[in-house]
Amino acid sequence: MTLDSILEEIKKANSIVILTHETPDGDAIGSSLAVKLALDNFGIKADVIIPEYSRVFKFLPGTEDILTESEIDRYDLAISLDCATLKRLAGGEYFENARKTIVIDHHGSNNMYGDLNYVNPVSPACCEILAGIFDYYNMEITQDIGKCLLTGIITDTGGFKYPATTAETFEFTAELLRKGINVSDIYKRVMQTVSFAHFELAKKVMDRLEILEDGKVTFTYINKEDEEEVNAEPGDHEGLVEIGRDIEGVEVSIFIRQSEKGKDEYKASLRSSDYVNVSDVCIMFAGGGHPRAAGATVKGTVEEVKQKLLKEIKKVL
Repeated sequence: MTLDSILEEIKKANSIVILTHETPDGDAIGSSLAVKLALDNFGIKADVIIPEYSRVFKFLPGTEDILTESEIDRYDLAISLDCATLKRLAGGEYFENARKTIVIDHHGSNNMYGDLNYVNPVSPACCEILAGIFDYYNMEITQDIGKCLLTGIITDTGGFKYPATTAETFEFTAELLRKGINVSDIYKRVMQTVSFAHFELAKKVMDRLEILEDGKVTFTYINKEDEEEVNAEPGDHEGLVEIGRDIEGVEVSIFIRQSEKGKDEYKASLRSSDYVNVSDVCIMFAGGGHPRAAGATVKGTVEEVKQKLLKEIKKVL
């Protein structure tokens, strides 16, 4: 079984690195830290490399040990968490150089790029997959590990509101409540508290919001100048795509932000309400994700990117 093989590889590795996707969300960081903490409890040392992440997640146990880079060029084992493709993996060079690689994920668009792959697209969060894995390995879910796992579950279920949320999601949350973990505090930190920069970017997003296709599609954007103007930090753009989707009658919300690589490249985030599979749309641009939440990188000006995305979305509306 894949899980037995994964544990076998972990036990025989002398050096392990844990990686996740660029611009990591709560599920990415929660998964990474949960695995590190679980391995720590087994006396197994592992490095977590996350070049940059939102300060919203600084409250999580283990963030003080996160590395931006490593002096080790070639690890015995690289573990990728919550990342569908090698292209999106932050620190992907460590993964490519590793002697053995493992991928644990819940994206339906995952292309199985590891030596060992454990992917469950039905799970609402990678952290929920890890909860099951830890149970299979008879690993104790301590309060610290529980905080990390719950952060990933809350963020990737949109605070338990997305359709992918399962009965198991609530059962696991109830179990953590019984352990004394403050679920409402974690919810407030990751779902209700925003930085001033995020607030200022949200105003710009709303001012630029276009309602298209007879009210079924919204489009908006921010550029590098906007982020510099409000002193935005990594993660301050998270959740802005939801503004368009929350409007009555909207099926697809498009939010793009300028890439660090240049003015004619944008990172697109798409969300849908009921029936459009935005992962299929993003796959057309070498991206992917979930049926109701996906992303891709698209080249062009703001208008060109908008038209490229709209062309694909019109096909499935």
